[in-house]
Amino acid sequence: MSMSNTNDQPANTADEPTGNARVCRATGREQGLIGKYDIWLCRQSFREMARDMGFRKYD
Repeated sequence: MSMSNTNDQPANTADEPTGNARVCRATGREQGLIGKYDIWLCRQSFREMARDMGFRKYD
């Protein structure tokens, strides 16, 4: 009886997420993220897309 794989799970763990899940949805950057309201865009992408998403700039 071999005890190398005692559990019934396969050794492949490719389905499990690894690394930082908090990256910009548009560019993949990790710095300057805006995560409020689950936006998850870097600040540069947010400036480009904010008006299309319904945000307004107040004076």
